[in-house]
Amino acid sequence: MHDGAIVIVKNEIKAARCVLPVTENVDLPAHLGMRHRAAIGVTEQSDAIALAVSEETGDISIAKEGQIQLNVTLDELERNLRAEFEQ
Repeated sequence: MHDGAIVIVKNEIKAARCVLPVTENVDLPAHLGMRHRAAIGVTEQSDAIALAVSEETGDISIAKEGQIQLNVTLDELERNLRAEFEQ
């Protein structure tokens, strides 16, 4: 399950090893790889919230509505997810 995305709906894994659409935004920093571009891409085309974890550093990023917040802390991640799912 190393490659591809996991789709979670209502706290249940619905699919694994999924291929996501990659953003076509050319204004992104060059250091963002395919994992981050896919996180952005899927949120451009759906109401999903996407998490990307760097294989090299373990840094966490969160994408929503085609925007990505890089290097979020675990506390920031928890706050973001709570805010989304407590609505």
